[in-house]
Amino acid sequence: MVEITRTRSWRNVDAVTYGPLYFLADFNIETLARLVGNSVLPGTETRMALAAPVMVQLASGSPGPEWSAVVWSQPDSSIASFRRAVTYEEPDADRAIEETREYAASIGRFARGTRATFVPTWVLPPWHRGYGPLDFRPGLGIAHLLARMNLALSDALRDEPNVFVLDAARWIASVGPRAWSDKLWFATKSPFTAAVFEQAASDLAAAIAGLNGGARRLVILDLDDVLWGGIVGEVGWQGLNLGGHDPAGEAFADFQRALKGLTRRGIQLAIASRNDEAVALEAIDRHPEMALRRADFAGWKINWTDKAQNVVDLLAEIGLGAESAVFIDDSASERARVGSAVPGVLVPDWPGDPSKYREALASLRCFDVPFITREDRARSGMYAAERTRRTSLSAAGDLQAWLESLDVVVTVESLTSATLDRATQLFNKTNQMNLATRRLANTELMAWTAADDHSVLTFRVADRFGDSGLTGLVGLEFEGPRARLVDFVLSCRVMGRNVEETLLHVAAAHARVRGAAELVAEFRPTSRNAPCLEFFRRSGFRAESDGRFVWGLSTRYERPPWVTVRDHSDVTRAGNPA
Repeated sequence: MVEITRTRSWRNVDAVTYGPLYFLADFNIETLARLVGNSVLPGTETRMALAAPVMVQLASGSPGPEWSAVVWSQPDSSIASFRRAVTYEEPDADRAIEETREYAASIGRFARGTRATFVPTWVLPPWHRGYGPLDFRPGLGIAHLLARMNLALSDALRDEPNVFVLDAARWIASVGPRAWSDKLWFATKSPFTAAVFEQAASDLAAAIAGLNGGARRLVILDLDDVLWGGIVGEVGWQGLNLGGHDPAGEAFADFQRALKGLTRRGIQLAIASRNDEAVALEAIDRHPEMALRRADFAGWKINWTDKAQNVVDLLAEIGLGAESAVFIDDSASERARVGSAVPGVLVPDWPGDPSKYREALASLRCFDVPFITREDRARSGMYAAERTRRTSLSAAGDLQAWLESLDVVVTVESLTSATLDRATQLFNKTNQMNLATRRLANTELMAWTAADDHSVLTFRVADRFGDSGLTGLVGLEFEGPRARLVDFVLSCRVMGRNVEETLLHVAAAHARVRGAAELVAEFRPTSRNAPCLEFFRRSGFRAESDGRFVWGLSTRYERPPWVTVRDHSDVTRAGNPA
């Protein structure tokens, strides 16, 4: 059993990483705090601010930088102009927006002392009709004013990287008339029912999991009666029920479009299906109503082998762990098999009616992430390039000749605000080639980087098959004549192309420029990063113990000659060209 450790400065993949959660509200929020600490994120430490107006609570500051916070207020208590508007005084929209911005500025100041701050939007009771048909009329309607205030709140917090505005209106809509209770308000000073807090707790848990790198990144799908109606091996691609004017066919096509949308968020698709591969791929390639084509899938196992084994093989091929995957199948027995045989894979119950497929997919909270990067948008193309790369390796036969033919280019630059989100993603999602497996929010990473004795370098990798994007980073700490390699992180997508050695070459050159005499790497083991240890054992660094490796900087650490390094920040210059 993996030992669970708790630490502030080193949150690693096997640690309890959620961190404590602080609640500020102008109503009784105890139900939400209990749901989070006891149910959706069990064991999470929670604390509620002392009873006071939210602006006063915000001014008191955060309990500490390791805390995340929820700031939830009612619009009529936080914004005086809105309080007058809901009593049908003539609304002063400009003043209400100005007050909203002042409120947002207070949240921003408070949030800079937290790991992350979550702000639910303002809502009205479901029964509130305001001015009826005039309630969305500009300059008069209460609903219109509240919509403007929520947009102003979101806009004002846009540049606060660790503040996330949550859509509370969706919680109210999902619960319906049971969402709000004046009786509860008078009795407990909480206007929302437990059902609303359950929705809020689930969204908070998903957001916090995403912040800690826990979002799922791969959906593994069956084919027959999942992506199309019918058994392709029996009816051929021409006989499949997909698209057209049939209700079920339209539902299958709609589900495919929803899956295609996920790929634009950086979530990959794969196939595990009991079928003849040639027949199934012909359907994917030739059916005119297919929204998903072969290039949309990171991989596939289409055969008559046990599906659980196919899932394991797919994960190994794509380079992801079971905790990154979701498995969707219309067969309850196949779902049970994969769920029991591949621990960590999320296997949701799946409806039998294809008209409910899109809703079931959209209801999954496991894909939430704190930001979307350029690499996310391009990931499908990157995986398609990787398939071509693997095919070329099989054809080449000679690994060394293949490596030399790739024309690998590694571009290095210091961490900037433009690359911060992607670098944070790497910190929180990379497991195998990860020296320390620190888990940091973007504000924590930038704060660490800002120290004079710290450097964080980022690496983009490209070759003749395509651009893999920002896929590596190193973090260095300088202590007199010693440089410590705190972080050595590389995406599994570019492992095995001599990029690992190139990162060490750049790290050593940069440490030498900074005046260090030796470069020290200390491996911190997790259940997933054994490949990193194996690499350092063969890296040429001197092993002083099983987890400590040293390179004397009087000797240059050579890069593979067939890898080109482009140094955009001059991090390796001053007489030591890359």
